[in-house]
Amino acid sequence: MNPTTTDNAWLTLAITPGIGAAHLTRLLDHFGTAETILAASAADLRRAGLNDALSQALQHPDESRWRAASEWLQQDNCHMVHWQHELYPSLLEQTGESPPVLFVAGAPDALVMPQIAIVGSRNATAGGKEIAQGLAGHLARSGFAITSGLARGVDTAAHRGALQASGRTIAVLGTGPDTVYPRGNAQLADQISTQGGALVSEFAPGVPACRENFPRRNRIISGLSVGVVVVEAGMRSGSLITARLSGTYGREVFAVPGSIHSPLSKGCHRLIKQGAKLVENSQDIVCELSALIGITEQDTSTQAAAKTMPRHADPDYAKLLRSMSFDPVDVEALIDRSGLTAGELSSMLLILELEGRVESLPGGRFQQLTGWNKPNE
Repeated sequence: MNPTTTDNAWLTLAITPGIGAAHLTRLLDHFGTAETILAASAADLRRAGLNDALSQALQHPDESRWRAASEWLQQDNCHMVHWQHELYPSLLEQTGESPPVLFVAGAPDALVMPQIAIVGSRNATAGGKEIAQGLAGHLARSGFAITSGLARGVDTAAHRGALQASGRTIAVLGTGPDTVYPRGNAQLADQISTQGGALVSEFAPGVPACRENFPRRNRIISGLSVGVVVVEAGMRSGSLITARLSGTYGREVFAVPGSIHSPLSKGCHRLIKQGAKLVENSQDIVCELSALIGITEQDTSTQAAAKTMPRHADPDYAKLLRSMSFDPVDVEALIDRSGLTAGELSSMLLILELEGRVESLPGGRFQQLTGWNKPNE
């Protein structure tokens, strides 16, 4: 991307040590925009609640860190999505723990798709990896993006399953967006970022793998997703942290049961005892989440209306379908044509796909399957 003045301002805020979400919330409430914050005097910053040390750090950012991040952003397929960006994922923002800036390698519009997280043990069995890959493939074909952490084991299998199904997958990193960890997944990371998915990090370019970064990564995985599926997890697995956060955020938690003799089943069985939904096949997940976003869980009046009023009679759906025609089109083009927001489009496209009216294609494109938008139907 070619950074704008706004991007440069947000980049400065992102790399300034000590300027976290709490400080930035107060500053935005006071000044309104990132550019206005950076243009403020030291006295104005003090009045907004910033101490002298943070004011100095903000007005004199580390040039080497800023240059490294700026140079990364100028590369092809490299982006920054901030709180005030149209593609910042609303589900993540709703958690109250969202990072102000996300660095994205790949397709940033993938962030606003309905996402399901699939996580589990790094030391997964062959059977566990097969289950994760199969679930990811089916869910990707159902219109969900598959979100995970690019770790070995279940995470890797989930990302691969989505890619093999020509779906979209999002890898949330515990490093900067320019660093792949583990290194053995470098080729997988490249496939994700070039095939319609995204590598996502709250850490600026140049940040290496650190143990304390990975729990922070888990909250983003949970925050992005409408639900999380745990496949093979021991009692001390980091996947249980992701599941706990998902429950805290009001998202659905699913767990795949296993042998009572396997230590990798104990974490999943514990989640099921605590109320997680038991998963025997991917349809269990699709049915539950379809209801959650309003596809099947309708009140009586809505169901009655649906029998007499097809989806294309809804003005927004009619506008979307008219914007699509019958040629493949990406989300950015649909935003321009329809005037709908990225968040509105993501849920509407999923509903239309599950109804068999729209097909998702490789590279984040969509195509209308039938002429539902014709006014004489």
